[in-house]
Amino acid sequence: MDIEETPVLDNHLHLDPVNGRNTEAAAEFADHGGTHLLVLNKPSWHLVEAAADEGTFREAFDLTVDAVEDATGVLPGRAWPVLGVHPALVSRLVEDGYTPAEARDIMQTGLDVAAEYVVDGPALAIKSGRPHYDVDDAVWEASNDVMCHAFELAAEGDFAVQLHTEGGEDFEEVAEWAEQRGMDRTQVVKHYSGGRLRGPTKSVLADKDELGIAIEEGEPFLMETDYIDDPDRPGAVLGPKTVPRRVRWLLQEGHDDAVRTAHVETPKSVYDIDTEATLSE
Repeated sequence: MDIEETPVLDNHLHLDPVNGRNTEAAAEFADHGGTHLLVLNKPSWHLVEAAADEGTFREAFDLTVDAVEDATGVLPGRAWPVLGVHPALVSRLVEDGYTPAEARDIMQTGLDVAAEYVVDGPALAIKSGRPHYDVDDAVWEASNDVMCHAFELAAEGDFAVQLHTEGGEDFEEVAEWAEQRGMDRTQVVKHYSGGRLRGPTKSVLADKDELGIAIEEGEPFLMETDYIDDPDRPGAVLGPKTVPRRVRWLLQEGHDDAVRTAHVETPKSVYDIDTEATLSE
């Protein structure tokens, strides 16, 4: 199979319509064979300011929705927004004088707004999680409460949640929390995952070694770059051409089935999107 015969989805990429390359980055992805993008809003303080109210969340989300519309215009498939609250906001808010409980409530409000965008149409899923760095017990507890609120919203609205968390391979407890709130654990997606993961669906960073492990594991997986679209950090994480390049490599290595898993079957089962049909429209 050639890359022209398959959808190519980057499951987690940022576009920055304020400071970054924005649509130019989406065009670079398409030029190298990419077809579909899931675009995550950048943390609110990168676009507007550290969100402490509903209006600021909406402002950041609207910027991302507009960026996704522009990106779709340069893709052979399409892009979808995934909107939510970066877990590091809790630290920003606490530094600004809010208690962890107050920060939790603000972040849950942001997730309520994000869920509204999914239910009303422009967004595909929401993003939540917990800090990937050390925090005190009160902040950790507040962060887990925020994440579980995301699971409640997703269960109610029947959509997926992408998680930004600490590293590791065992997130069985997190998947159980989601199930306790009515979610199917396959709709919980661990962004920035390695090739092995217990619990949620893994979104594997497009590294050859980790992709090889994911293929050996034989479980559903997605591929991502976590491209951050920051002109001050052009080499941060992976560039927008990386997923198409890795797909070409996988096809050259004979991993056609794995490509279908990551770019057709898993997107369908997790997000209920049809990357083949949207490619032919």
